[in-house]
Amino acid sequence: MELKDYCRNLSAELMGWKAKMYDVARKMDKLSTGEKEKIVNEVNEIHMIIEELNDRVQRLQFECPTDWSPDEMEMNAKSTALRLKLEEVSKTVSPSDIGG
Repeated sequence: MELKDYCRNLSAELMGWKAKMYDVARKMDKLSTGEKEKIVNEVNEIHMIIEELNDRVQRLQFECPTDWSPDEMEMNAKSTALRLKLEEVSKTVSPSDIGG
């Protein structure tokens, strides 16, 4: 696979993750003030991850680095941490509030 194809495919994959994170953030933003107060740190973290994903997509589109492994390891670690945070949030907030 050519480098440009790889970068295009990875960019599309990251855009998919960004869309999923955005959907979760939007649902969390619609919670009542009381519910939001319980998960304010998680909401802020999701918004920061969305921005990081956006930065990485732009980097792929304009730079297309030959070695993406450091970024990939960092994003994998963040996605694992985010999954754990979302599990914590689901214990605090009704699943229908976030997932519905």
